[in-house]
Amino acid sequence: MTKVTAQISISLDGFAAGPNQTEADPLGAGGERLHHWMFTDDKTAVDEEAVAEILEGTGAFVMGRNMFGPIRGAWTGDWRGWWGDDPPYHAPVFVLTHHPRDPVVMEGGTTFFFVTDGIESAVARARAAAGAQDVGIAGGAQTLRQAFAVGLVDEIDIHITPVMLGAGERLFGDGLGDVRFEQVAVRPSDNVIHARYRVVR
Repeated sequence: MTKVTAQISISLDGFAAGPNQTEADPLGAGGERLHHWMFTDDKTAVDEEAVAEILEGTGAFVMGRNMFGPIRGAWTGDWRGWWGDDPPYHAPVFVLTHHPRDPVVMEGGTTFFFVTDGIESAVARARAAAGAQDVGIAGGAQTLRQAFAVGLVDEIDIHITPVMLGAGERLFGDGLGDVRFEQVAVRPSDNVIHARYRVVR
């Protein structure tokens, strides 16, 4: 059966984004440092493998509206995401929103679909689109918490970075219920600790 997986980078003090998120600084103050391990010239072989696994074997994605873009309220203009004409997903992406919008077709096989009836509907649509492949929840933290709260996540990779943000948006918080994890793998590098957990039900 298709697995629902997730990938997210967090600080040592548990934040997936810094405070004061804006259009110019979508990850908040200091938040860009959480992803330094992905883009540094000093990426190790362990980090390269982790980057490849983020997209490998994933046939569709789910993300929150905040991850797709900075626009609030009804859709205005022609915002098409942060990633340019050829986003890295190369698969259907289902974006959670309260405001309907027609699908946005991009280069490379990525199409953004906008889902107005909640996380469970978005994951169901992603499962159908993914076929035999996995569904990836691309973030952000609030979307992941919603998925955990209704028991949709099977496995999560948490990339723990040597950064302290002090404030911002936490990955885990109230309302998750009794979520238990089984540690599957831990792979440290010079830049980050890659930890994989299976959700125990």
